[in-house]
Amino acid sequence: MRAWAVTQPGPIESRPLQLVDKPDPRPGPGEILVRVRACGVCRTDLHVAEGDLPVHREDVTPGHEVVGEVVELGPGAEGFAPGDRVGVAWLHRTDGTCDRCARGAENLCEASLYTGWDVDGGYAEYVTVPAAFAYALPSDVDDVSIAPLLCAGIIGFRALRRTGLLDGTGIGPDRPKRLGLYGFGGSAHLCAQAAVALGIEVHVMTRGEQSRRLATELGAASVGDAYDAPPVPLDAAITFAPVGELVPVAMRALDRGGVLAIAGIHLSDIPAINYERELFYEKEIRSVTANTRDDGRQFLELAARHGVRATTHEYPLSKADEALADLKAGRFDGAAVLVPDA
Repeated sequence: MRAWAVTQPGPIESRPLQLVDKPDPRPGPGEILVRVRACGVCRTDLHVAEGDLPVHREDVTPGHEVVGEVVELGPGAEGFAPGDRVGVAWLHRTDGTCDRCARGAENLCEASLYTGWDVDGGYAEYVTVPAAFAYALPSDVDDVSIAPLLCAGIIGFRALRRTGLLDGTGIGPDRPKRLGLYGFGGSAHLCAQAAVALGIEVHVMTRGEQSRRLATELGAASVGDAYDAPPVPLDAAITFAPVGELVPVAMRALDRGGVLAIAGIHLSDIPAINYERELFYEKEIRSVTANTRDDGRQFLELAARHGVRATTHEYPLSKADEALADLKAGRFDGAAVLVPDA
């Protein structure tokens, strides 16, 4: 099969990805073989290609927002049949036996493996996945539109949960909860839709005129530059841009008791934080590590109920390297999605 491989991690301009021929994968015990019909392009793929994340598998094929069709079941695989449409996401497997898995924190399992980093992913014609970690997808959303929901959407939802805004505690009867989003790419534009649907007031700080227009179209209460102060104190914020110097900026924008969730898997160094100005008054910083399958199921249900949709830009599989270069350069709003070549 045709597949992209990270042959030598480095700047995307140095062409770290190469289109190669790999043997067709075979499903192992409990796994399913999936023919790829669409694969979203995630910033984590860029981090894998450029070496921001350490190499876990030589010549790995990136891609973990996969929509495809089941073509074969491995021994003991259950829950799906050939012809079913499924989603393949970032979390590939956990041990299922450690104390973290037992208490519902499988995203923190030390034996966890990840699609497109530890095992080959969806920048290819076929991919395998444990049946227990594949998602059944609704039939009323097309392949391209739903692909980014499988990581960008799920991670944004996980970050939203980490802010505490969904825990049922109220801010007060006189106003809605206020959320700030720093960066407005594939994940943030889905998180914003979910938050607005849940009655949260969203304020967006981002670079790029296209992204600002999209934020306005999706119902943001205010839109400004990444380093601008929002017009009101924030109850919570999420940084999506992998820029550490935005952390103290976001902390200054928080109201007393506010929480900042950092959504990325990679972040440049955070500068010194001034305790009195940026952390006092019981403000908190929380990281976001992958997601649980429960996060994924809850978000896909919420997205179906409220019509959360990705703004997408299609690229043929043969131009995956171009899609990553455009992502790095900020040449599109929303999310890029790879589709089979015509």
